[in-house]
Amino acid sequence: MALLLELGVILVGLSVLGAAARRWSFSPVPLYLLAGLALGNGGIAPVPAAGDFVEVGASIGVVLLLLTLGLEFNTAELTHSLRRHIPSAVVDLVLNATPGAVAGWLLGLSWPGVLALAGATWISSSGIISRLLSDLRRLGNRETPAVLAILVMEDFAMAIYLPVLVVLASGGTWWQALIGVFIAIGSVTAAFTVSHRWGHHVNRWLAHPDDEQLMLRVLGSTLVVAALAELVSVSAAVGAFLVGLTLTGTTAERARAVLAPLRDLFAAAFFLAIGFAVSPADLLPVLPAALGLAAAGVLTKVTTGWYAARRDGIAPRGRLRAGTALIARGEFSIVIMSLAGASSPGLGPVVTAYVLILATIGPLLTRWSGDWLRPRVLRT
Repeated sequence: MALLLELGVILVGLSVLGAAARRWSFSPVPLYLLAGLALGNGGIAPVPAAGDFVEVGASIGVVLLLLTLGLEFNTAELTHSLRRHIPSAVVDLVLNATPGAVAGWLLGLSWPGVLALAGATWISSSGIISRLLSDLRRLGNRETPAVLAILVMEDFAMAIYLPVLVVLASGGTWWQALIGVFIAIGSVTAAFTVSHRWGHHVNRWLAHPDDEQLMLRVLGSTLVVAALAELVSVSAAVGAFLVGLTLTGTTAERARAVLAPLRDLFAAAFFLAIGFAVSPADLLPVLPAALGLAAAGVLTKVTTGWYAARRDGIAPRGRLRAGTALIARGEFSIVIMSLAGASSPGLGPVVTAYVLILATIGPLLTRWSGDWLRPRVLRT
C-alpha cells in the first residue's frame, strides 16, 4: 500500500511540475531534479517505499532516452559526423577533464580520486541532453549533429576510461585494465559494424504491423543489448543508441510513437533518481568547491560546443545553443563517483553537488541561450 501511495503522489506531483514547466516553455528536467532532492534521503518529504522502483526505473529511463535519440539518426550520418569531430572530442577532453584533475589535486584526493573527478567533470549527461533536445524541439537543428557527435564519442571513451578507473581504484594491475579496455573496444566496434552493415536485417525482424508487438520487440531487444553492453564494461546507453540507429523509415517513426509514453515515464524516474542520491545536509560543506567547478564546467562545455558547431559551419547563435546543450552532467558522473568513492572518501559529496548544480542550471541555460543572440542580428 505504501508503495502505491507514494508512487501515486510522485506521479501527480510530477504532472503538476511538468504542466508548469510547459506553461512557461522550458524543460521540466530541473524541476524533476529538485523534486528528487526533496523526496530523497534527508529531504523534506522522503518516500522510502518508492526508492527501489525509482532506482530501477532510472536505469530503464536512460536506455529509453538514448534509444529514442538513436531513432532520429542513421549510421551513415553518425559515421560522417564522428569522423569530422575527432578534433572536437580532443578539445572536449582537454578542456573539461583538466578542471576536475586540478581540483582533485588541490582537494588532496588519491590518484584514483583525481582521475575520477577529472572524468566526472568531463562527461556530459546523454540522458538529460537527449531529453532537452526533444523538449526544446532542437533535434532537427543544424548544430545537433555536432552535439550528438560529442556525446557519442564521450560514451565510447567510457569503454576505455571505466575499466582503467575500476582497476586503479581497487588496486589492480595495469594488464588487468588493458584486458578490460581491449574487450570493451572490440565489443563496441563489433556492435557498430553490425548496426552499420546488417542493420536492415535487424530492422526487418523488429518491424511488425501491430503496435504492441513492435513495442515489445524493440523494448525487449534494446534492454538485452544494453545489458550485454554493460557486461563488457560499455555504457548501456551506447547499446541502446545503436539499436535506435538500426531502425529506419516508417519503423523508426512508429517506434518513436509507441515508446514515447514509456520514455517520458521512466525518464522522469531517471531525473528523480539523481536527486534521490543526494542528501541536502552533505551538500553544504562542499558547496564552494562544487560551485567553482560548476562555473568552470559551464565555460568549458560552452567552449567545446562552440568549437564543434563552428567546424560544421554553424552561425554564432547555433554555436551557443550547442555549447549550452552540453553543460548538464548526470548519470556517468554518478557512476564514476560510485566506482572510486571507496578509495577517495572526499569525492562523493563534491561530485553529487556538482552534478546537481549543472543538471539543474544546464537545462535552464540551454533554454535561455536561444534568446541571447537574436535571429534578427545573427541568422542561423
